[in-house]
Amino acid sequence: MYKAFGIINSSSRNLWVEGMQDYRPIGSFSFLGRYRVIDFPISNMSNSGIDRMQVYINSKPRSLVEHLGTGRHYNINSKSGKLQILFSGTDAQNDIYNTDIAAYIDNIEYIDRMHHPYVVIAPSYMVYSQNYSDLINQHVESGADITLLYHAVDNAKESFLNCTVVNLNRQKGVLSLERNRGNTKNRNISMATYIMTKELFKELIYKAKELSSVYNLVDIINVECENLDVRGVPHRGYFAVLNDFNAYFKANMDLIDIKAAQTLFLNDWPIYTRTNNSSPTHYYDTASISDSVVSNGCTIEGTIEHSIIGRGCVIKKGAVVKNSIISAGAVIGEDVVVENQVVDKRAKLLHVKEVISPEDKPGYIRREDTL
Repeated sequence: MYKAFGIINSSSRNLWVEGMQDYRPIGSFSFLGRYRVIDFPISNMSNSGIDRMQVYINSKPRSLVEHLGTGRHYNINSKSGKLQILFSGTDAQNDIYNTDIAAYIDNIEYIDRMHHPYVVIAPSYMVYSQNYSDLINQHVESGADITLLYHAVDNAKESFLNCTVVNLNRQKGVLSLERNRGNTKNRNISMATYIMTKELFKELIYKAKELSSVYNLVDIINVECENLDVRGVPHRGYFAVLNDFNAYFKANMDLIDIKAAQTLFLNDWPIYTRTNNSSPTHYYDTASISDSVVSNGCTIEGTIEHSIIGRGCVIKKGAVVKNSIISAGAVIGEDVVVENQVVDKRAKLLHVKEVISPEDKPGYIRREDTL
C-alpha cells in the first residue's frame, strides 16, 4: 500500500443530535451497546494498514479521550504507529467559525510532521466499513487529484437531509457538491471521506482560509472541482450518517437485524473497541428476550423486545423494554414500561409506570436522570 496517514474529523455545522450531544461528541456515542461510533473509522484505517492517525475534537472531549486512550486496543503498530488527539481553538458547537479548516490551521505543525505522501480523511459521525488500502491504490492508479467516497441512496427525500450530495458525470468525475434539500429520492451522498496528497491537502487548507473564514474542507473542494480532477468511488454495504437524533436511533435499530449487521461487520474486518472486564449477563427465570442485542454485565429479570441493552444495565422483574436503546449502567425498575426511547447512561426509571413515545419520534431520557 502507498504510505498514508489518517485524519478522523468531527467538525461539521450540519450535525446536532439533540440531548445526547450535550454530553459528548458524536464519535463518543454508544453504538449497538458495545461500540463507540468513532471505532468504525479508526478500525477501517487500522485494518487498511494505516497506523498514524490524527483525531480532531472541538468540544466536550473527556469521554472520547478516555475511550481512545493510547489507541492500543485498535491494533495500531506499537513501534511505528501513533494515535494523536488534537484540539481546535474553539469549543462552540454551533459557531459558524467552528470548521474543520480552522482545526487543521490550529494544528498545521502536526500535519507538517507527517512524512507520508498521502492522507485519508474520514468523519467520526458516519458508520460504514471500507478498505482504504484498495481506495488509495485506485486513487494513485487513476491519476486523480482527489478521490472521494459516496453512497447511492433512494430515500434522500426523507433521509440524509443536509448531508452533502455528489453530482457526477458519466465517468464518475465530480462536477459539484451541494446540500441535500430533500428534493429528489435518488442521490449520491458524500461520505466525507477523501484521499489526496498531503501537499494538496495543505494547499486546500490555506486556500480555504484565504477565501472564507467559514469554509469547511467540502466547500473548498467544491470550489476546486473545476480546476482539479476530483473523482467519486461508490461504496457498497451498510452506511449511516448520525447527523440527528432520529438517524442515530434508526441506525441502531436497523442493525438488530442480523442480515443488515452482516453488511457492516464483515469477515476478516474486525471493529475494535475499548474492552471492559465484566461478568456475563445474568438472566433470571422471569426474563424474556426476543430480537435484541444485550451486552455483558447486565442483570435481566424483565422482558426485552427489539431493543439494545448496554453494558451493566439492570432490567427489574416485570419491566418491559420495547424498541428502545438502553445505555450502559441504566436501571429500569419493577413493572416500568419503556417503549421507543433512548435512555442515556446511568439513568434510573424507578417511579414512573410508563415512558412511551411514538415510533416515528423516539424519546430521550437524559444521562443520570431519575424518573
